[in-house]
Amino acid sequence: MTKNTKWWTIAGIVIVIYSFAPMLWMISLAFKPPSDIVSGKPSFLPSTITFDNFAQIFSNPLFTRALINSIGIAVIATLISVVIAMFAAYAIARLEFRGKKVLLSLALGIAMFPQAALVGPLFDMWRGLGIYDTWLGLIIPYLTFALPLSIWTMSAFFRQIPWEMEHAAQVDGATAWQAFRKVIVPLAAPGVFTTAILTFFFCWNDFLFAISLTSTDSARTVPAALAFFQGASYFESPVPYIMAASVIVTIPVVILVLVFQRRIVAGLTSGAVKG
Repeated sequence: MTKNTKWWTIAGIVIVIYSFAPMLWMISLAFKPPSDIVSGKPSFLPSTITFDNFAQIFSNPLFTRALINSIGIAVIATLISVVIAMFAAYAIARLEFRGKKVLLSLALGIAMFPQAALVGPLFDMWRGLGIYDTWLGLIIPYLTFALPLSIWTMSAFFRQIPWEMEHAAQVDGATAWQAFRKVIVPLAAPGVFTTAILTFFFCWNDFLFAISLTSTDSARTVPAALAFFQGASYFESPVPYIMAASVIVTIPVVILVLVFQRRIVAGLTSGAVKG
C-alpha cells in the first residue's frame, strides 16, 4: 500500500464513521428507556435494551396514519413522475426541436428553486381550490420538483442508447411503441431505477411541504408527524419515541438501497458517461 493510498483509506474510514455516527446514536436512543434520557449519567449505550418504544409507536394512531400517508403519497408521486419523465426524456433525447437546451435548463432551474418561496402561495391556492390537507395537495408539489430532476437525469440515459437498436427492432416488425417498451426501456432500466429511487427519497423525506400544507392526520406524513410526538406524560421526554419512529421510517430506505444497489451504481455510472 502506497503512502497516498494509505491516507485515502484513512480519510474514507473517517468519512464513513462521521456519516454513520448520527444513525448509530439514533438507534441507541430508540432502544433506551425514557429514564435514560433524563439520567444524570448519560451514556451512548442504553442501560437496558427495551422494545417498549416501538410498541408505543405502533399503538399511536398519529404514527400509523402518518406512515400510511407517507407510503401512499411517496409511491403515487414516484410512479407518476417516473412514467411522465420517461416519455419526456425519450422525446428530448431522440427528437430534434428548437429550444431543447432551453427546456432542459428550465427543468434544472425549477428543480433547484427554493421550496420555501412556494409554501405561502401554495397554502393560499390550495385553500381556495379545496385540496389543502389532502394527498393531492402534497403530490402536486412533489411532482413539481421531482419531474424536472427526473427528466434531466433520465434524458442522459436515453442518450446512451444507440439509435441502431431501435431501428433494428422496427425493421424486425416492431412498432414504435413496441420498440420503446421492449428495447429502449429495458436498456435504460438502471437510469429508470435510479431516478425512481431518488424521487422516492425526496417524497419520503420531505418536511417543509408536509408540515405547511397539512393540518390534520388525514394527509400528514411521518416527517411532519414527528414534530407532534409527545411523551406518555408531561414530564416524560418524547425523544425515545421519536427515535424509534425514525428507525422505522429509515428501514424502507435501507431496504431499497440494498435491493437495488447494483442498479443504482450502474445507473449513476452510466449517466456520468457522455455519449
